Amino acid sequence: MSSVTENALEAVPAEAGAKRAPARRAMQKGQQTKAAIVEAALGLATQIGLEGLSIGALAEVTQMSKSGVFAHFGSREEMQISVIREYFNRFEQEVFYPALHADRGLPRVEALFGNWMKRVAVEIQSGCIFISGAVEFDDRPGPVRDALASSVQTWLSALYRAVVLAKQCGHLRPEADEQQMAFEIHGLILALHYEARFLKNPGSIERANRGFSNILARYAITSV
Repeated sequence: MSSVTENALEAVPAEAGAKRAPARRAMQKGQQTKAAIVEAALGLATQIGLEGLSIGALAEVTQMSKSGVFAHFGSREEMQISVIREYFNRFEQEVFYPALHADRGLPRVEALFGNWMKRVAVEIQSGCIFISGAVEFDDRPGPVRDALASSVQTWLSALYRAVVLAKQCGHLRPEADEQQMAFEIHGLILALHYEARFLKNPGSIERANRGFSNILARYAITSV
């Protein structure tokens, strides 16, 4: 043990460390409880939307008191924003970060779309907060709408950067419009949600995949 560490230990009375231990455990337990509440809220939001979330509904699902749930957020609005943040974090973990292992350029764009499609296959059954939230908060200014819009814009910006990089790598035609290509890819996902989840049209996933192939045929120079 270094002398610095020894001095630090000597400077802190043993009883002080003993007093802090319960505080740390209480903080960890509080974080775990909040994470469990957010998990329950996320499950509810995918089914009934962000607007359907309430302190009372979460208290019932988590078998906690309303005051206990409220204490972790302070407001219904903050609870909704916490759900959006968690949803976006999972989206990044499932869609964005795995795609970074693909080669730069068109392979990464293809990986992003492929990961996105895997997630949509699940969301067709469970629902998508980004889509339902856009309907609920499109004309309602405020922190919840801002959190939703910021999350979606962050993801679309990442997709756009991947397309730009593909062009810089020489994988797209010189005249390719990067914004248009990213727009069309996003449009496929939105159409897929509408066709598959709302209209229940069979074959929607296959049509979305064909649509992506058509986009590549128009914009890509060669198959990379």
